[in-house]
Amino acid sequence: MNILLSGGRAPATLDLARAFHRAGHRVFMAESFRAHISQPSNAITKNFFVPSPRYQTKAFIQALRNIIVDNKINLFIPTGEEIFYAAMERNELPCAVFSESITKLNQLHSKWSFVISAMANDLPAPETMLIRSKDDLFHAYAQWRELVLKPVYSRFASQTMILPPLKLALSTLKFDPAIPWVAQGYTSGKHYSTYSICHHGHITAHTAYPATFKAGLGTVVAFQHIEHPAMFKWVKTFVEKNKFTGQIGFDFIEKADGQLVALECNPRTTSGAHLLASNPKFTEAFYNPHQQCATPINHRPLMLAIGMLIHGLPAALQKKQFKTWLETFLSSDDVILDYKDPRPALLQFRRFFTLLSISWKNRISPFEARTFDVEWNGDEKRG
Repeated sequence: MNILLSGGRAPATLDLARAFHRAGHRVFMAESFRAHISQPSNAITKNFFVPSPRYQTKAFIQALRNIIVDNKINLFIPTGEEIFYAAMERNELPCAVFSESITKLNQLHSKWSFVISAMANDLPAPETMLIRSKDDLFHAYAQWRELVLKPVYSRFASQTMILPPLKLALSTLKFDPAIPWVAQGYTSGKHYSTYSICHHGHITAHTAYPATFKAGLGTVVAFQHIEHPAMFKWVKTFVEKNKFTGQIGFDFIEKADGQLVALECNPRTTSGAHLLASNPKFTEAFYNPHQQCATPINHRPLMLAIGMLIHGLPAALQKKQFKTWLETFLSSDDVILDYKDPRPALLQFRRFFTLLSISWKNRISPFEARTFDVEWNGDEKRG
């Protein structure tokens, strides 16, 4: 089978490419980020540089059409936020597209409508309030002594504010109706993430893992599969009720009393793919809607070694968790390093120069530059 992936800048997408290659498929990659981490992988038959999904949407879709036709692609799997732009035109793409409709994707990506959807299905989610004005913010602070603020559309928790003083919140929020935020009552507990592959509400692959070490507040950089029946039941109920098809991840907090609260949803590839990639049934989960649920078969811990060094170590030192960090670092395999496919690890630092270039040209941080050209922040329709 000829597989087209997009979003090769993400380490999880590299693992998808390697998994499909091991399974005997031909893998092609479409990416608008030059020198991305997957580009030098020997798992990829051919790389294609495509226009920005966010800023050149029509040209992006046309490029996908050309790639699909010229290379006889059977299945297209978008992995990052470019999935929203591809989903808008998925019926125009001449192959199977592993994606939900743009309406459903947008509902799940929005931190406001996701909570509404969860509560409508009697699934625990944090009390949430939409913030469009100063009055809304004052009302939120009157409602909760401790709260969390985040944009309705955001990723990696890059703008999330945990327990912010009112003065800080007032100076940070712009109160632009086109860029709403949400306030949520603060919930303490253990953080977990899940990742699942689904067909019409049936889960064909699933994993759950603690969010122990992160890059900032959002991106997990160390992964180990756990069996968590209550969390699986929550996910299973949600995807069944929504008849969801595609990849989907959830972030949870488990309270001291054991109650689970789903904080947000990511209807795309997430880091859980690293844990499932070793299972030979992982790739089949994308195209066999009747497959029984596959779970990780190798329970050895994994990590993004660079992320653990740059982000995990300083955080561990600050929290006096160096021993835990060191044990995790020494016992985990780096997901980038593969001796049968060494070039992504050897050349991974090239992408930092690309990030710095995008950052300088657009006057944004290198962190924001990671997704600058693919972000979906609502109903964006650009040339």
